[in-house]
Amino acid sequence: MDLRTTYMGLELNSPIVVSASTLSEETHRIVEMEDNGAGAVVLFSLFEEQIRQEQAKYASVRSSTSNQFAEASGFFPNIDEYAAGTEDYLEKIWQAKNSVEIPVIASLNGTTPEGWIEYSRQLEQAGADGIEINIFFIPGDVHVSASEVEHRYLNIITEVRNTVKIPIAVKLNPYFSAMGNMALRMQKAGADALVLFNRFYQPDFDINKLRIISNLHYSDADEIRLPLLWIATLYGRVPVSLAATTGVQSATEVIKYLLAGADVAMTASALYKKGIGYLKRMNEDLATWMRMMEFSSLKDFKGTLSQQHVSDPTAFERANYIKILQSKR
Repeated sequence: MDLRTTYMGLELNSPIVVSASTLSEETHRIVEMEDNGAGAVVLFSLFEEQIRQEQAKYASVRSSTSNQFAEASGFFPNIDEYAAGTEDYLEKIWQAKNSVEIPVIASLNGTTPEGWIEYSRQLEQAGADGIEINIFFIPGDVHVSASEVEHRYLNIITEVRNTVKIPIAVKLNPYFSAMGNMALRMQKAGADALVLFNRFYQPDFDINKLRIISNLHYSDADEIRLPLLWIATLYGRVPVSLAATTGVQSATEVIKYLLAGADVAMTASALYKKGIGYLKRMNEDLATWMRMMEFSSLKDFKGTLSQQHVSDPTAFERANYIKILQSKR
């Protein structure tokens, strides 16, 4: 079975991609991912706060020694040498690219253009095949308008696009009031791919100790419906690559996302639960299903259950909504 696909211009041997997670912090694990059939790997995220903290520390050192003898100026730390965390990230990109043949995609997690836009150039120079922009921004200020939030996203995409030549993917949340229009505007701003959707790790409350609880729950297959809907809606209407990154626990979810029109399906939770070797099983199960359905390549069925051929997707969704509710009778 031909499992090859194209994701934001990159040729992949499999549509199963490892999403950004701590699993990719060690090079030997990335090699293991390739050996077990991963189409590509998105590295663990570099956070805007990390870069800002390093820049603040460097500025503090410079200011505290600025009134010393001029001869001491040669002892000022160089920003490239001082930023150990960001330098380490660049080193991991270089090591990964020299260890595997599959695409290695860097991940930047932030909320503003400042702080890491220029750093994206260094990711490109380090050898990253692409950059995934993870814009994790929930406006807590009630005075911030929807247009301001949208402008923030578009501004970041534009700035990164003007900085690098490698492909850019945008990992976005599902809370835009006009998702389709926003997706089109992101494409026009320079996005080569959209990753649906970012999981927001929401807090919980401990009612006995009266404190906020921050805990991690792995995704499950029941979470695929929202990204499945939007991938099926956007496929063929917005000229970008589409990636699904929620609820991919087995080949079943991969197949569903491909039927909706996704180019790739990203997973991490399943690998935390079952190990990196589970990638091989997912690819085998995908190939087995294709053989059973008499599909020889992904092109034979990708997007066949999308809304590309529906003249009025809004009416389609309304009809589907009513049908689901009536099915409970």
